[in-house]
Amino acid sequence: MNFGDIVDVDFGTPVGSEAGFKRPGVTVVADSYLRFRPTTMFVVPLTSAARDFPSHIEVVPDARNELSATSYALVEQMRAVSTERCSAANGNVGSVVSRQILEVLAMITGM
Repeated sequence: MNFGDIVDVDFGTPVGSEAGFKRPGVTVVADSYLRFRPTTMFVVPLTSAARDFPSHIEVVPDARNELSATSYALVEQMRAVSTERCSAANGNVGSVVSRQILEVLAMITGM
């Protein structure tokens, strides 16, 4: 597993406007940390619903990410999940989208 990998995640039953159910997500954990095989990791859910939010990053399907439709990373909904909730990697969003996710996380957290 690597930063930016797309995994299927069981986010469970949503409350309010949370992303929920089984859907793809982007791993946002440093590769150097992932080599320790953590039992939880941070994931940003993906959706196919386009909304004009500054915290949503468009991910266009390509051979690398293996998505079947344009998706949007819901960066403001990043959460820690058990690795047991995640499938093996299905693709990777690539360096450009990974960098955009990090920039939005920095904006949201003030880092």
